Amino acid sequence: MADRRRGILLGLSAYVLWGLFPLYWPLLKPAGALEILAHRITWSFALIVLVVVVRRRWAWVGALLADRRRLLLIMVASVAIALNWGVYIWGVNAGYVVETSLGYFINPLVTVCLGVVLLGERLRRMQWVAVGLAVLAVVVMTVGTGRPPWIGLVLAFSFATYGLVKKQIGMPAVESLAGETTFLLLPALALLVGLQLHGTGTFGHAPWHVSVLLGLCGLVTAVPLLLFGAAAPLLPLTTIGLLQYVTPIMQFLLGVLVFGETMPPARWAGFVLVWAALVVFSADQLRNGLAVREAAREGAALV
Repeated sequence: MADRRRGILLGLSAYVLWGLFPLYWPLLKPAGALEILAHRITWSFALIVLVVVVRRRWAWVGALLADRRRLLLIMVASVAIALNWGVYIWGVNAGYVVETSLGYFINPLVTVCLGVVLLGERLRRMQWVAVGLAVLAVVVMTVGTGRPPWIGLVLAFSFATYGLVKKQIGMPAVESLAGETTFLLLPALALLVGLQLHGTGTFGHAPWHVSVLLGLCGLVTAVPLLLFGAAAPLLPLTTIGLLQYVTPIMQFLLGVLVFGETMPPARWAGFVLVWAALVVFSADQLRNGLAVREAAREGAALV
């Protein structure tokens, strides 16, 4: 019971920190989204390598280099997370915080759809209902606002792809992120060096606090990741599945209440449909989880 409470506290801390990200990225202006992304990759790499050195865990490097399939998967994961980070930073700083929250609301539904398409998994009836409601929500928003909610869709599909690939990689979070940021490091450094040489870089040229905050991108990225990594082994998947909604709820509230983004009727209707889909999806997940645990207990009793 104590482990479960500690896991919930750690997991909740991670999701709350992720939910506060919309307050952080605007502080890095006048840096653009690509420059912020490059700093995030570079400083994350530096911090994660430091963590690996302190923990003295190097055996995975040789194993990774010898495994071409895993290397390819790491490359795919790195592209997916770079796309996700970049679009998210741009969306927040361009005033689309509410739409970024949509991406993380529907991410679980996109994940199960990718499982069907790519892994041949089958959806239960209520899962199909949830997916149908989410698709209807996207149609309603597209028709009502005159454009598809592409920011949310890109975030949902990129993060779902990232999660699916990470599952296939089967590496701990810190080691996996070290591999991903290694693949992204050279392009990130090339961009930062180019900006500095052309005199358009923000680091060192903007007010000092902006440079400090850019340098803290690695810490901001790593801390919730490490908290989540510590929480995951202590919690069942159903609990993690419910906790994950803390982040988009916070993002949605920040977008509406703090940043004052407008919510026309079509957008409200779309979000209501999404929330209904998530209620159906979560209820089905909980019911299925209880059924699986009950079957396991019965099997153990027979043995």
